[in-house]
This record gives sequence, structure tokens and C-alpha cells, in this order.
Amino acid sequence: MSATIRTAAVVSVMGLSGLMLVSCTGDDGLAEAVSELRESAENHEFAGDALAEFPLTVTAAEPVEKDGTATVELSFDWDIDGNEWAYRVPVTLTETDEGWNVEETPELSGLGLKEGETIEVARSYPERADIVGAGGKTIVTEREVASYGLDKSWVEPDQVSDSAARIAEALGIDADEFAARAEQMGEQAFVEAITLRPDDAQSRVPDDFFDIPGANAVEKTMMLAPTRAFARDVLGTVGEATAEIIEESDGTVAAGDIVGLSGLQKAKDAELRGTPSIAINAVSGEQSRELVSFEGAKAEPLATTLDVELHNRADRVLSGVDGTASIVAIRPSTGGVLAVANSESSDVFANATSGQYAPGSTFKVVTALALLRAGASPDDVVTCADTLTVDGYEFHNFPEYPDAKTGEISLRDAIANSCNTAMVAQADRIDDAALQDAAASLGLVGTSDIGAFMGSVPHSTSATEHAADLIGQGRILVSPFAMATVAASVAAGATVAPHVLETAEASAEASEAPEDSADGSADPAATSAPAEGAAPLTAEEASTLGELMRAVVTDGSGSELKGLEPAVSAKTGTAEFDDDGELATHGWMIATQGDLAVAVFVADGTGSDTAAPIVKELLAAEPAA
Repeated sequence: MSATIRTAAVVSVMGLSGLMLVSCTGDDGLAEAVSELRESAENHEFAGDALAEFPLTVTAAEPVEKDGTATVELSFDWDIDGNEWAYRVPVTLTETDEGWNVEETPELSGLGLKEGETIEVARSYPERADIVGAGGKTIVTEREVASYGLDKSWVEPDQVSDSAARIAEALGIDADEFAARAEQMGEQAFVEAITLRPDDAQSRVPDDFFDIPGANAVEKTMMLAPTRAFARDVLGTVGEATAEIIEESDGTVAAGDIVGLSGLQKAKDAELRGTPSIAINAVSGEQSRELVSFEGAKAEPLATTLDVELHNRADRVLSGVDGTASIVAIRPSTGGVLAVANSESSDVFANATSGQYAPGSTFKVVTALALLRAGASPDDVVTCADTLTVDGYEFHNFPEYPDAKTGEISLRDAIANSCNTAMVAQADRIDDAALQDAAASLGLVGTSDIGAFMGSVPHSTSATEHAADLIGQGRILVSPFAMATVAASVAAGATVAPHVLETAEASAEASEAPEDSADGSADPAATSAPAEGAAPLTAEEASTLGELMRAVVTDGSGSELKGLEPAVSAKTGTAEFDDDGELATHGWMIATQGDLAVAVFVADGTGSDTAAPIVKELLAAEPAA
């Protein structure tokens, strides 16, 4: 539970005594005086600054005039965060030679304030709502943790530095920083070093930790996903509000409040925090009187499309991978995002959604679509040469390319075995616009409701670059999330706009896609939509692309998946890049199985030898429905 308190300066009950409203000109000016009085009230001049955040409507009844005075009833109607607070205040005006002024009255504001009292607005938030996945399975909820650190009340002042250094060493944190922080805090303070889940504590905290003087652990709960790695770049984190968040909240967030700091937790913070209880109090010193209050309500769990079992499986598969690797899974029939997983040893935070890499030969699915639209068919004969030179640059196939699939082969075989030179030779049939349109039709360069990088397919700057674009090199960039969208579009038979929020309404309520958030995680305050102007992917086109991807498994570079049931269609990719002067490769594979589409990326590897075994392990663990 959290609270936000805002206190106004003292509201004088005589604040408008003797206020001259209008002068008499022609008639007695009472109507104008009443109108000015109403406007002054509506501009919060009677109630003080504490209530300035709340809209107020004031209406005035017909004034009753008698013997140089007039009485008018003002109706105050406040909107207190959607709650109505209404009351009436009789106001007496006196006619003078100069016009009308307001009689002195303690009830002028209608708040019943006494001399010296201030208005205080207090908000008390309910427990934060959970985040749930497909089928309503709980993902983020209150989970037990323990904060390990130094309890300064347990040690003498001259022991603080030594104990802090020993605690830091035991927990594997910066000893100098922790010791300095411990010295600065109060004599009775608990100085937190690290907060751990019970499972993490077993491997992180040594058995003799509590033998260190002052070492302590404080048990508490935090809003957490099932594991530390579970979809963290999508779900985000919660914690105490930062100064920036407080400043931007217009008074709805105060120091100490628990708020979303990144991901869905940040983008949907207002929904997850629920409706606060609000009390408007009259305060004088330590005395407080409640003027009015409104009950809040806990929010409903935020529903996402994430599949808990599949995501856990993806995390387990990636646990055996060294370096940066990602798995993204999407339900083609709905566009629902099922898993967004990254390896624990990833060098790139939020790599699954924010990583930007050349797609290599997985992009040949896009090139194939452009060729189909240019009149090609899978049975067309193309030439797969060992090398092909474009404007002085020599293109080649990957080292293990089968000799039996060189020379005159079908377009189907060229894609199945990933012949680079055969695709490069088609450069004259596909211009930049055609390639960009094909990419957009397969879901690239659109937007997603988690702000993921959906790819970049820029205009080429030379014939060589255009040729390289056709095989997913050049300046083409994608994320694992974007390539999973390509696979999902093929399986769905239409362009897929992936979304992580369970309902279309939830996505529609989000704002336009922002840049990545400051902490590097995807900011899910975007809508899911294909790129504007993209030609729709037709069912016939998707069916042909599906056949080409199936041939990759049955007759080509994806044979690792041949024995899986239900049948799998796929496309491998090995993207070359310069690593400090050395040629290195990223490994890719996109695949579909039933109503499941996945993309696997490995920073150091190849499509067939590195990415394909990961896909196989993921899909073989439990066949897709």
C-alpha cells in the first residue's frame, strides 16, 4: 500500500472578505457580481491550492436581493478522481457605493475550515495487481525474497567498516561502495546489500554469512515473475519511484511509492496500481478531521498472451547456451506473443526485442515473396554458382554448401539449401521498393505493443549493397522478435501484428510507439500494426512460402528438424559480420509447427549447426498444438 500526501498553505477563512466584485454602471450590477463570484469559486480561489488538481464546476442560483444585500447559493461540484463531491454554500453580498463585495463568512469555501487549518489530500493505493499469462496463469505476483545486508544496530561503530567489507565480499558486491554507504547511514540503520529469491540465495549466500558481525536478512515480498529471467524485457520491474517519475506524476506519486520502472509494469502502471482511496482532511498540527473520503479498488490482473509453460521451456533451453541468444515464440492464428526469452549470459539486455542484427539467409523468405510477386515460381530454374561478382565484390555460398545443389537448380532447391549466388543473381528482378514491400507484408518494419524493434529495410546505396540485401546482409537489420513475426505471418496466411496484451482493446488504448526506454528495455506503450501502405500478404503467397520453408527441412539446410512431429517448416540463416577485423557469424533459424512460430538467434554460431539444435530441443520437448 502506498500513499500520496499533498498539503496546501493555510487557507484563510476570511480570504475573500471585502472582495470587490464589480462596479455599478447603469443598473445595480448584481448579475455581473454573481457571475464573477462563481468564476472565482470555479478557479479554486476559495478552496486553496491543495484541491487545485481537481476539476470544479460551480453554478449559482438566482440571487435574492433585499435592503442593499443579496444572498446567492453556490453549488460546488468537485470531480475527485472520478468521484463526485457536491455541496452548496450560501454567500451574502453587500452593495456599496463602489459596487458589490462579499460578506465576511467562515463558510465561504464550503469546506468548514477553522482558523489555522490546512487541506490535506491523501491517497492510499491497494495492493498492486498481478500480471497473468495465457489461460489466466499467474506470472507476476507477490513472491518471497530476502534483503541481505548489515544491521548497524548489532555492531559497534568501529566495526561497521570491517563488517560491511566482509558482507560485500561474501555476497559478491562492490566492497568499497557498500562500506562507504554503511558508514553514511544512521546508527540503527539496516544497510541493504542485495535482495535475493530463496533459490538464488541458496547459491549466492555462503553458509557462514550470519557469522559475520551485523550480518542480517530481512524477509519481505516483491512483485516478481516466476524466475529472474522470465520475459524480463517485456514485463519490466517495479520499485520505489524515482525523482523523475515523481516530478512527472502531477502529484499522484510520492517518495516511497512502489511503481513500474520499465516494461509493462511502467507502461501500465496506472492500471496495475488500481484506484486509490482518497481522503480530504482538515489538518492543524497533529490534529486531523476528515471532510470527505472515497474508497478505492484493487485493479484486475493485467492479462497477457505469454505462455508460462512454453516460456519456461525456452528459458531452460537457453540455459545451456553461452553468450547472447534469444528465443521468440508467437501464436500465428492470433498474433499473441507466447515467449520472449534471452540467455542468462546475454551481453545485450532485451536482446529478443531490441537486438539489431543482419538476418542472413532467414531474410530469403522475404526475397522469395518479392520474387513470387515478380512472376517467379518455386520450379523456376536458377543458377547456383560457386561465386558471383557484383560491381567487383565476390559473393559466395557458405563453406558447407552441398556440391550436388550447384549449377542449374530450382528456386525451391536454392532456398532449401540456401544458395546465396542464386538469390544475388535475381537482383535485377527485384528493386528496393519491391523488397521493402515484401518485408512489410511479412510484418517487418511495423509496430508492436511492446515497442520491439521490427526491422529496418533501407534503400540500398549501390548495386553491391542491393545484392547483399537479398541474402539478409547489406544494411538490413532485424530483431529476433521481428523474424518470429515473419514466420508467424507465413503460418497465419496473412500479415501478423504481434501483441502481448491479451485484448485488442488493451492494445488500442496504448499510445504511439516510443523510442526504447532509457534503461534499454522495450517500452510497451505502443500499438501493434503492420507498416502503413504494405500490400497484404495473401493466403496463396503464404502457402507457397510455407512449401519453400518445408523443403528446407525435408531437403535442405534444416534437416535437423526432419523427424519432428507435427511437421516443422523452417529457414536457416548465417549472418556474417566484422568482429574487430575478424569474420564472425550470427546463427538464425525461424520455424513453424502447427499454430506456433519461433525465431532463434545465437550471437556466435551458424543457422544449421547452432540455431537449429535449439529449435529442435524447444519443439521436441512438447509438440505444439
